[in-house]
Amino acid sequence: MKNEETYAKLADFGRELLNKKSLVDGLPHIASYAREIIGAQRCSIFIYDNQRSELWTTIADGVEKIIVPSNKGIVGYTLKVKKPLIVNDAYADPNFLSDVDLKTGYKTENLVTAPIFDSNRQIVGVLELLNKKDGFDNEDVKFMIFFAHYISGFIELTNIYKG
Repeated sequence: MKNEETYAKLADFGRELLNKKSLVDGLPHIASYAREIIGAQRCSIFIYDNQRSELWTTIADGVEKIIVPSNKGIVGYTLKVKKPLIVNDAYADPNFLSDVDLKTGYKTENLVTAPIFDSNRQIVGVLELLNKKDGFDNEDVKFMIFFAHYISGFIELTNIYKG
């Protein structure tokens, strides 16, 4: 995708996101956009629940809700190291939770994650994209960092006001 087209789509995405009043409304919109731009099959946005020490998502394309302890899985590891991760062979990574694939019936080949920080630089979630043909690369990570920052205000505000 050309840069001009990408930025035009990002501007449209941002205008549409402003009309979303809750996580339930906004997260599918975010996931759809991220999947399209990166070329991934699936996108999950895990919200970090500090009080329960878990990450949860309702955006797992067809799966009602996935809950992961905050110290488990690649999303938990992303939370711990506070940096994006590329895993181009999911089953070879010791942090990968194959239980989620078993539960969902979906096979994860590769993935990329990025922490989502709030305005106080605390992690409020993890953005995760799954299964990109030919794997993920550093350009995908650059986009993930930018996009996680772009959506962080929406996630922070909807978490505060539980709209």
